[in-house]
Amino acid sequence: MPAMSSSTSALHNCLTLIMVVLSWILIHRWSQRNHKGPKTWPIIGAAIEQLRNYDRMHDWLAEYLSVSKTITVSMPFRSFTYIADPANVEHVLKTNFDNYPKGELYRSYMDVLLGDGIFNADGDMWRKQRKTASLEFASKNLRDFSTKVFREYALKLSNILCQLSINNQDMDMQDLFMRMTLDSICKVGFGVEIGTLSPHLPDNSFAQAFDAANIIVTLRFIDPLWRIKRFLRAGSEALLERSIKAVDDFTYDVIRKRKAEIERARASGIREVTVFHFKIKHDILSRFIELGEVPDSSFSDEKSLRDVVLNFVIAGRDTTATTLSWFIYMLMTHPAVADKLYFELKAYEEERAKEEKVKLISYVPNDVKSFSSRVNQFAELLNYDSLGRLVYLHACITETLRLYPAVPQDPKGILEDDVLPDGTQVKAGGMVTYVPYSMGRMEYNWGPDAASFRPERWFKNGMLQSVSPFKFTAFQAGPRICLGKDSAYLQMKMTLAILCRFFTFALVPNHPVKYRMMTILSMAHGLKIHVSRRA
Repeated sequence: MPAMSSSTSALHNCLTLIMVVLSWILIHRWSQRNHKGPKTWPIIGAAIEQLRNYDRMHDWLAEYLSVSKTITVSMPFRSFTYIADPANVEHVLKTNFDNYPKGELYRSYMDVLLGDGIFNADGDMWRKQRKTASLEFASKNLRDFSTKVFREYALKLSNILCQLSINNQDMDMQDLFMRMTLDSICKVGFGVEIGTLSPHLPDNSFAQAFDAANIIVTLRFIDPLWRIKRFLRAGSEALLERSIKAVDDFTYDVIRKRKAEIERARASGIREVTVFHFKIKHDILSRFIELGEVPDSSFSDEKSLRDVVLNFVIAGRDTTATTLSWFIYMLMTHPAVADKLYFELKAYEEERAKEEKVKLISYVPNDVKSFSSRVNQFAELLNYDSLGRLVYLHACITETLRLYPAVPQDPKGILEDDVLPDGTQVKAGGMVTYVPYSMGRMEYNWGPDAASFRPERWFKNGMLQSVSPFKFTAFQAGPRICLGKDSAYLQMKMTLAILCRFFTFALVPNHPVKYRMMTILSMAHGLKIHVSRRA
């Protein structure tokens, strides 16, 4: 009898525990009946639904944000508030800017890749880097140098596409754009030539390692076990460690080469450093190296310079290449837009030729020599000022960024409890994320055709119009607004003017086009295209 009594008691206790747990879950679920956003469960929050939708995270968020302009997604130990209302975005990015830094949580995820660079820094470190970078981007000297470099690499890309068309060979356009922008930022920003866009398209271990690291640190945002894996050097964190080593080997080599060039120039008594036959007073890396020589500087060691380099790589390579890739995809899927852009470029070519009093070279696409000569002649008609006339091209780029922003979501930490303009309460220690990908697709922001690719929306009475940066957030807004916006438009216009004037693109049949989850909205499977020359 005592044994049976003990067994009955244990069963009773077990049933009681089950009833308590079920009651707890039911009470929790009942309290969620008016919750805006994905339903949550005790302890794990919305982790299951978020993991299930990880590969389509941006569209998953857009579905919820189309119903409510602000949603809260609970995760183990922390909640994330996502916003798509311009008023809320302005509050976070400008009005109460100091309350929404990158924050320690974000930094803990990204520190291994971005360190104390401008994308990851807060406070004085961020202000010092931004001040230095803003002076460089405002420099006419750097702008003119950038124009020459962007033209040079756009022509290299054009030559590769010409050869692909001759050989009737398909190619991953995103890979080509990534190579072009990596070579460009290394030459403009750091004064080094790395040659990934050479005709034989060499493998580049840095680019592969950088992409792998980017993917893994993004996964950390929803992987509660990443710290354990890092401690054990297992799984994704083991790959991250190897990738960061490859990234660092490349980056420190760039820094040491640049330092050596500067020292040689000083030893020769040269005040202006000549790089690749262009005289420039300072590239961006050289300016930070110079700052590092000032007593008590924040950039006196190679680790701080490494962080500067990698942040400018992600800014100057990934974002531009990604946008160019989505642009070409939009042209392929919207032939009427492609035709309209082509006619703008043809008219521009004829107008500029008259202004410069040059006779356009006669060519046919099948005559490769004359074709290449005409492409080079057209490229020489493109400069910083004249590119501003290509208003439809500008609108097409901007419309691409509206629907496919290079940075699809941008999280901020919360220092103190706050109330957003729409009444949403946010708690210290949590995170607020504005979501450019969702914002560009919201009818309450852009009207009933928000999901449509329509460059004409950027014109009013035939003139280009701008909108609030808190509504069109592709370049962020407020004190952290992107310093490289004009430089990015310059490179994209230079490249696309040449490519869209002389080539047509067709998507390889059955090639899947979808984004992959990383900090930048790159294509998961690249962009496989077939290219043809045009008259």
